[in-house]
Amino acid sequence: MSAEVKESVRQLTEQLKAEHNITPGLAVVIVGDDPASRVYVNNKKKACEAVGFKSEEYALPAETTQEELLALVETLNNKEDINGILVQLPLPKHLDDKAVIAAIRSDKDVDAFHAVNVGKIMLGEYDFLPCTPAGVMEMLHSYQIPVEGRECVVIGRSNIVGKPMGMLLLHENGTVTICHSRTKNLAEVCRRADILVAAVGIPKFVTADMVKDGAVVIDVGMDRDENGKLCGDVDFENVKDKCSFITPVPGGVGPMTIATLMKNTLKACKLQHGISE
Repeated sequence: MSAEVKESVRQLTEQLKAEHNITPGLAVVIVGDDPASRVYVNNKKKACEAVGFKSEEYALPAETTQEELLALVETLNNKEDINGILVQLPLPKHLDDKAVIAAIRSDKDVDAFHAVNVGKIMLGEYDFLPCTPAGVMEMLHSYQIPVEGRECVVIGRSNIVGKPMGMLLLHENGTVTICHSRTKNLAEVCRRADILVAAVGIPKFVTADMVKDGAVVIDVGMDRDENGKLCGDVDFENVKDKCSFITPVPGGVGPMTIATLMKNTLKACKLQHGISE
């Protein structure tokens, strides 16, 4: 599926170059040397190459100051050949990620974390969607899994996944419950779900007794198990036989997140140049 999305973006990018002589540009900023962030950044760079985008990487040392980072964001805001700006999270502890996100021009915020874009998502009148929840919705549509009228449970309330995921399911008329660390009777709530989205960041947190027979299970987690092997928030081996659909980790939601980032960057480029879809 992610290959199909990227192929569609590649074709539209070719068309944009041919008709308007414009190449979409994405700048990725990474501060410090978090290994997971490095993997993500490398994958984003590869995806840009695959779809024909110009990509710029700014790898800053861990001791970069807030002022230096904000100055770089401002430079990128003013670069006409850069249509999308992505600051890889998490940032080192001494940096204020909220201030950094607020400094990115909202029409270049291809992660859709800026308050303007978050507000538009609440209203259902958005230009971009956060890449992971949008990737999840694309998967549901692609497999013709209906959301309307179904019980949808999201575990996790982060601004990056949990909250926007809940909003997107609500926009499609799902009945949405968002669970978190203070939720009472969590297993019982999860067992009601026709669609269960795990975005909690704890390895194998969702066990078979938390999943209803025939449920659709979407695992947004990217964790390491006791042997240091990549795994998700769902105990895949024990849950997979209970559900109708389940996403693996790695290779499930992750590739869709990056494919959606490419879509958002292309859209940002068109918006900035006043080119209608």
